[in-house]
Amino acid sequence: MRLTDYTDYALRLLMHLGVHPGNFITVREIATIHGISRNHLTKIAHQLGVLGILNTLRGRAGGIQLARSPDQIMLGSVIRMTEPDFQMVDCFSEADTTCVLAGRCKLKGFLAAATAAYLHQLDQIPLSALLSSPEPALGPGVHRLIHCGNRDDLPLA
Repeated sequence: MRLTDYTDYALRLLMHLGVHPGNFITVREIATIHGISRNHLTKIAHQLGVLGILNTLRGRAGGIQLARSPDQIMLGSVIRMTEPDFQMVDCFSEADTTCVLAGRCKLKGFLAAATAAYLHQLDQIPLSALLSSPEPALGPGVHRLIHCGNRDDLPLA
């Protein structure tokens, strides 16, 4: 399963806000740091504001901030709100399926169960689990390399 860019950007926005608790941060600042279109991120911020995940403040000193504690924002909920659907294969849509096996194939049931398990797992993970301390901005398109293991795991040259 692949998440849309929309959901990816929504999660990045929430993680950025999560490491700056209580601060109003502009969409422009987040867009610049993450190399994301400001217009696209504005749409995402608006939706998350309407859904009650973000507080928004217009004006010169305005910006966005988390409306709830990162411990209260579950990844599964955010992903359900930002993904258009979870139709992994054509037959998930009863009306639009072109599959000749529709109604006889067991794959749909297995994939539906796997999707439910995937979302159930994400329902257990709060935004706070993704957060680390704030780091200085590197600029758009520049990413910090992170190795999640010990140095002995690295291949030898």
